[in-house]
Amino acid sequence: MAKPSGSTSIAMREADEEPFYRGLFARSGFGFAALDGRGRIVDANAAFLAPFGVASVTGLPAFEDCVSPKDRSVLSFAMRASLAEQAPWELRLQRADGTEFWVLASFVTPPALPGEGAPALLVQTLDIDERKRNALELAERESRWNHALESAGQGVWDHDFARGDLFYSRQWRAIRGLRSDEPIEASLEAWIQSVHPDDRAHVLAQIAKQETGEAAFNVFSYRERHKDGRWIWIESRGAVVEYDAAGKPVRIAGTDTDITDRKEAEERLAQMSRRLELALGVSRIGVFEVNLRTGEVRWDDRMLEMYGFAGTPDGETWERSLHPEDRRKASARVSDGISSGQDFANEFRIVRGDGEVRHLRGRSAPYVDLTGVPRLIGANWDVTEDVLLQEELKRAKDLAEARAAELEAARARIEYTALHDHLTGLPNRRYLDAAIEATAEEARQAGSRLAVLHIDLDRFKEINDTLGHVAGDRMLVHAAGVLNELRGPGDFVARIGGDEFVFVSSVSAGRNLATLAEAIVEAMRKPVTFNGHVCRFGASVGIASQSGTAIDAKQLLVNADLALYRAKNRGRSRHEFFTSDFQAQIIVSKQTADDILSGIEQRRFLPWYQPQFCARTLDLIGVETLARWDHPTRGILTPDTFLKIAEDLDCVAMIDRIVLERSLADLAEWQRLGLGIGKISANVSSKRLHDPELGRSLRTLEIAPKSLSFELLESIFLDDCDRTVLENLAEMRRLGIDIEIDDFGTGHASIVSLMKLSPRRLKIDRQLIKPVSRSPGQRKLVGTIVEIGRSLNIEVVAEGVETPAHVSIMRDLGCDILQGYALARPMPASAVPGFVEAQEWRDHAGTAPAPHGDLRRTAAR
Repeated sequence: MAKPSGSTSIAMREADEEPFYRGLFARSGFGFAALDGRGRIVDANAAFLAPFGVASVTGLPAFEDCVSPKDRSVLSFAMRASLAEQAPWELRLQRADGTEFWVLASFVTPPALPGEGAPALLVQTLDIDERKRNALELAERESRWNHALESAGQGVWDHDFARGDLFYSRQWRAIRGLRSDEPIEASLEAWIQSVHPDDRAHVLAQIAKQETGEAAFNVFSYRERHKDGRWIWIESRGAVVEYDAAGKPVRIAGTDTDITDRKEAEERLAQMSRRLELALGVSRIGVFEVNLRTGEVRWDDRMLEMYGFAGTPDGETWERSLHPEDRRKASARVSDGISSGQDFANEFRIVRGDGEVRHLRGRSAPYVDLTGVPRLIGANWDVTEDVLLQEELKRAKDLAEARAAELEAARARIEYTALHDHLTGLPNRRYLDAAIEATAEEARQAGSRLAVLHIDLDRFKEINDTLGHVAGDRMLVHAAGVLNELRGPGDFVARIGGDEFVFVSSVSAGRNLATLAEAIVEAMRKPVTFNGHVCRFGASVGIASQSGTAIDAKQLLVNADLALYRAKNRGRSRHEFFTSDFQAQIIVSKQTADDILSGIEQRRFLPWYQPQFCARTLDLIGVETLARWDHPTRGILTPDTFLKIAEDLDCVAMIDRIVLERSLADLAEWQRLGLGIGKISANVSSKRLHDPELGRSLRTLEIAPKSLSFELLESIFLDDCDRTVLENLAEMRRLGIDIEIDDFGTGHASIVSLMKLSPRRLKIDRQLIKPVSRSPGQRKLVGTIVEIGRSLNIEVVAEGVETPAHVSIMRDLGCDILQGYALARPMPASAVPGFVEAQEWRDHAGTAPAPHGDLRRTAAR
């Protein structure tokens, strides 16, 4: 009979006996559970049920519900058929009360067995809860420790010499500016080079103490070079954690802390302490502290010295030292300060041990220290010298106040004298300046008009010179009285010097300024009797006014002065208003003045030349230099447009100098070209003749003898021949400069003065030349002047020769040199060579042609 197969016998046993895995479950120390196809636990052994605290599977839900929600996502992977046979899974299972425990779970798919209750999946568990929780707790502790070290800024190092393992934490590297993965040269010889040279010996000694076991625990500080090059302070704490059999340290671990900020703070604190100690020593301030709970007192040396106390102070020492008269008040001040909890000041006297009384000041502050003890800290300083000084000052002040009334009276008299004219009693210029500013401010705020009348007495100098200063003073007093009578409410009258007065009037009430000015002029015309003499004088008035916010007091005074200047120029005993047209003229004059100064800087003043001819041959023998201004916008300008303003600017001498220098340069060029021009003549002003520096200035120029003539007006040499003029004339002759008398016949020259001056030439004024062609008498007069010049061996020049008849007559009368439009007009230097080359004056002497060439315009002299 055939033997039954294995599968048949297993099936028979399954049918007749309990499931095969039950015996395995019962004999195993592991937890086992059988799951059906829907994941329900259909069987489990005691090892599986015990952790859940149940006796049978009926007390358990489906297996998935037995797993902690935190690990159910893992369970879905672990139960897959493809993964079930892999390594065990760490899972947290959950009891009915919600507590959890860790297991190591394996999932096994059993072979297919007949029977309706065959399991679909077997689960094997191993309880690892205690081991897992210990591991997690250890990891948590390590994490907390690492975080604590990191947050404390401490870097960990561990030197395991037995294993040759040197460990440096991330923070250890960060302290030194190293990356977490940056290699470290760990040899002592290399590392010690990064230590500050002053600290190396100290560091090596401390390391040696640790490595030899001399110190099981060691703390030391040193400076180390940071990666960025700066020095940082490190505090190193190390301890031996392992020894070898011989008792020698084989593992040392510790921490490094960056204490750079602390070291710098300590240094700053030390500096502050030194400065404070120095300040206290220099200022001799004593410091004290009192324990308010125990009464313990501490005084520094300066306090002891200040109080003259040699022993140890106690709670009563201070009060015993107080002056009896100050004791109650000073003690009360301290008590009040302590009670209020606020810092307070105190001032008192003490009686030193040697009996000397000293004045002290103090400042104190109550506080509570870190242990909760109330304390009082403060400082005292000696102010005896200050108090004595204050007492002395008080005595001086009392003395000064005793004399105050007398000084005030004297000051009032001085102030009145300083602000008033002693003769007329009117306010003076100083008073006026202050008063007009105040009046102007009031007018600006009120929006009213303010007027200034500047008054100057006419013919006052004649009265002063003829009748004496007493008469002049009487006239000034009379004028002041006239102005005071005309002064209305709010008006102000001042004498600002000499015979000048200022009348400030507020015209808000509609006062007519012209009427006021006429009243002043009319009143000043009235005769005044002095010592039997009838004195008559007048007044010129300049008026300026402004209104509202535009009022400028200083400008009003200037404008009134300018208006007065115009009134006097227009005939005196009259008034003139400062107007916008007048202001425009001033602006034009100012612009012209600015242009003149710019023209001097840019050397835009230049010479033009009017040729001079021999009367007999009509040969060109010289030229007269005429100043011209090459204005950048107005073209060539003659002296009448700028001379007066230039005189006001005191720059005529500079213009003359520029023109003369260029004239000498032009003459040298003409002579080089062989034009036959032997000399130039130039005008010299009276002011320049009076200049002591004229001779020195001329000596700096290269002037060939007889090549230059200076033309002097007849009135100059007759009226102004003082010592300086005579010295300058003498210096001109020494330099070979000829002297010519210009505009002769219009002044008051005499034969004697001509003989005294001995000029080289006389220039007959054009006013005498012009009528000779129609007046025999005028021809005779001119002929006489020519004869006078010839008799004195003086050449005669006729200027203003404008017609052919003038040329013929002046030649016949014996003139030596001719100059005028009949022969040539003034021309620039560039036109002279062409003019000489053309020789047109010989053929057209009577037509006086303008200079040829590219000239755009001709300027008349």
